[in-house]
Amino acid sequence: DYKLVSGGTDNHLMLVDLTDKGFTGKAAERALEAAGITVNKNMVPFDKRSPFVTSGFRIGVPALTTRGMKEDEMRQIGAIVSRVLASHKDEAVLATALTEVREIASRFPLYQ
Repeated sequence: DYKLVSGGTDNHLMLVDLTDKGFTGKAAERALEAAGITVNKNMVPFDKRSPFVTSGFRIGVPALTTRGMKEDEMRQIGAIVSRVLASHKDEAVLATALTEVREIASRFPLYQ
C-alpha cells in the first residue's frame, strides 16, 4: 500500500513516496535501521519537506541479490518493511523484525 515514484520496480532501486502516510523519510529510515534494514531518506518529486527530513526513502536490492536472495526472500523482506512502516514507533514490532531480518541474512552469508 505504498506508492513507488517510478510506478513499479523497473530496476534494482525503488523510491517510496510517504507523502500521504503521515510520517517522514527520516522516521522510516530510523525505524527500518532499527529492524536491520538499511535505506536512505530521500526527497520525492515536488517534496515539501527539507532534504534533512524528506517525504520518501530509497531502497535497493543489489546487496541482497549478491548474497543469493531471490523472489521468496524479497517477498519476506517486503512484508517486514511494510510491518515496520505501519508500526514504526512500536519497539516490539521493530525487535521482532530485527530477529526476522537476522534469520534471513544468516541463511545467505556474505562469505562462505
